[in-house]
Amino acid sequence: MRLQDKYRIAVLSAYALALYGIESLLPTPIPWLRLGLANIITLVALILYGFRTAMTVTLIRVILASLFTGTFLGPSFILSMGGGVTSTAAMGLTYLVSKELFGPVGLSLIGAFFHNATQLTLAYFLFIQRIEAMLVVGPIIVLIGTLTGVANGAVSGLLIKNLLKKECRKIQNDNEDVRPAQ
Repeated sequence: MRLQDKYRIAVLSAYALALYGIESLLPTPIPWLRLGLANIITLVALILYGFRTAMTVTLIRVILASLFTGTFLGPSFILSMGGGVTSTAAMGLTYLVSKELFGPVGLSLIGAFFHNATQLTLAYFLFIQRIEAMLVVGPIIVLIGTLTGVANGAVSGLLIKNLLKKECRKIQNDNEDVRPAQ
């Protein structure tokens, strides 16, 4: 791995952690419900830099966030790690198989679905083990996950478009600097 790749992963991970921190300051109707703002960075990393970068950012974010909040290896860490890895893998596989079919919003919806499904499954088998509770809370989580998935995907799409535009301008400026004077 080149130094530039390590730097990119560090910066993206820092952005993801910052969004995680900002999100933790926002009030939520249900204590453990999160908007998934840090997943915006994962989606940007996936589309612009590939699956390996996206998964690395996800792993760094989940581990460091749990260390910062004191939940490392606890129930919320297990749920976050399971959901993060599964959603990143699902988005990565979808993007690999059909880049033209799904844009950022579609990928984000796929990620949100797999994240929520994994967390609900883990919560059921490891902690709750009451199907009634899962049937009550499951649809609420999936509905909110769908809404935040659309919003996060739209923000990711705008961010990707602006980053690509900025990169194109930089390349044009670099090319103009290299041209010989006439």
